Amino acid sequence: MKTLIIIKPDGVKRGLVGEILSRFERRGIKFLALKLIKVTRSQASQLYAVHKEKPFYSDLIDYITSGPVVVGVIKIPLSEVDNKESAIQLVRAIVGATNPAEAPPGTIRGDFGLNIRKNIIHASDSPQAAEKEISIFFKPEEMVG
Repeated sequence: MKTLIIIKPDGVKRGLVGEILSRFERRGIKFLALKLIKVTRSQASQLYAVHKEKPFYSDLIDYITSGPVVVGVIKIPLSEVDNKESAIQLVRAIVGATNPAEAPPGTIRGDFGLNIRKNIIHASDSPQAAEKEISIFFKPEEMVG
């Protein structure tokens, strides 16, 4: 099972990339692709299309395009989890609740998030979203393994 993570501009700016990536590696999760990029407005609008009608949509677009991010594709072998949904749940458990104030200590957002808008990291919320989101940022030949 492949899924996407994005270390957002606040995580990159604060120098947390290594710490965040190591949390996945310590759980045995492998990276298939990683790159430092500046998200375009087109990519951002595709990523956040599900929020298009919400009042915070333009803030999401402005923030994710405000500075460099690290995008990564991670792989969780289905032999290690029950199914694709549990693979997504594992990643989201490492990441923590969207609102850092509600994320438990020990999660990425619980330890480093400042507020709901600057919550350090994005993680796909379903196998279908993962497939779509990966295609926004990576070509198949950019992945190894």
